[in-house]
Amino acid sequence: MAVGKKKTPISEQPPQERVRNFKEVCLGYTLEEGRAEASRCLKCKDAPCIPGCPVAIDIPGFILAVRDGDMPQAVGILSKYTNLPAVCGRVCPQETQCEGVCRLGRGKDFEPVAIGKLERLVADWNYSQPIAKKPQVPAEKLGRVAVVGAGPASLTVAGDLVKLGYEVTMYEALHAPGGVLMYGIPEFRLPKSIVEREISAITDLGVKFEANVVIGRTLSMREIMAEFDACFIGVGAGAPHFQGVPGTALSGVYSASEYLTRINLMHAYDFPAYDTPAKKSKTVAVIGGGNVAMDAARSAKRLGAERVAIVYRRSLKELPARIEEYHHAVEEGIEFHWLTNPAEYVDDGSGKLKGVTCVKMELGEPDESGRRRPVAVTGSEFFIEADTAIEAIGQGANKVLLATFPELKLNKWGYIEADTRTGATSVPGVYAGGDIVTGAATVILAMGAGKEAASAIDGYIRSGKK
Repeated sequence: MAVGKKKTPISEQPPQERVRNFKEVCLGYTLEEGRAEASRCLKCKDAPCIPGCPVAIDIPGFILAVRDGDMPQAVGILSKYTNLPAVCGRVCPQETQCEGVCRLGRGKDFEPVAIGKLERLVADWNYSQPIAKKPQVPAEKLGRVAVVGAGPASLTVAGDLVKLGYEVTMYEALHAPGGVLMYGIPEFRLPKSIVEREISAITDLGVKFEANVVIGRTLSMREIMAEFDACFIGVGAGAPHFQGVPGTALSGVYSASEYLTRINLMHAYDFPAYDTPAKKSKTVAVIGGGNVAMDAARSAKRLGAERVAIVYRRSLKELPARIEEYHHAVEEGIEFHWLTNPAEYVDDGSGKLKGVTCVKMELGEPDESGRRRPVAVTGSEFFIEADTAIEAIGQGANKVLLATFPELKLNKWGYIEADTRTGATSVPGVYAGGDIVTGAATVILAMGAGKEAASAIDGYIRSGKK
């Protein structure tokens, strides 16, 4: 049977409609569309998509189950490997991972199988059933494990360990679990109801969750270690970075983390139904080129900004954001200033932002990331009008826990030094993973680290904690 060259089309909200709401842009496959897309899988014997996935999902297995219409089988396969399938199906960068190595996509004019969209379909189908299938949990407990933080790495560790038979307690500094899934990714890309649904599936297995607990303040790590057999730290990298541009202290200049947290976790987009207001902006400049920059820009547009521009110091070729994010931003009218960097935030005379003086850049020799280093072009300054500027240039390590636990060895960037394979730290029985180890990265990479750490913690406790 001939295999279709292109992915099965998927429905989306039209751009002119979605810029006026925060509802999900992609509407997902129907079962019929999903089966049609699944039939494109080549059933490769060596399945390069599996090692291309950070949590090593049996991708051909669940896709062939979808093709055959056996959705319970597809659910069963996914649940062996991931605790967050509906999340990953929506936000993972499949184009550089599993889909990036899909053998079908290597053919001339062929697109890879839409693995992420099929994962989303299976997860959404399962949750739509009257009684969603969930794994069995051993009644006898092997030990007690504390998990600090409630982002994707921590949720993975907690889910995997409770399935193995451990009593798990998760501590979160904020009022809701989810970490970056709740405060960082907008509703139109990842609905909070989806995140809550995935988290409920984990807590329903028996994971205990305690909110508003700041480890290092409310509880110390020494108290945690005295009470539990092992601990996993997955507190993320939540301290915002700024470029240090003159005028950063002006009213109207935000970090992307503050801006998006107000909108996502605090529901500022639904004011006054929720008590958190969002700044009403007319013209917005977003600094950066990653997914966070795209999310901030697209959120600003939905909050009513007339003009939103992304200022990025490299070119489209080097853009780190997902290509899907970029295409959606273009469709929604977001402007792009390539090879451009802010030089000064300009005061309107009252302490408020009037605009951004920018400078054009050119690409020089590669830096430590392997990308060509941007260099300012002398005399190329120009002005962008903006009453709001949002810096989305990355985050650093949160110091609250780290400053109160000096036994924990850190690297030169201030992140926890941990074994890349197991997550083991310098303190026996303490493991770490996710952005607090790697710096800001993707949800699926954090999940992969959590999966490895859960296995290592299991081995550590079973071996008598040696």
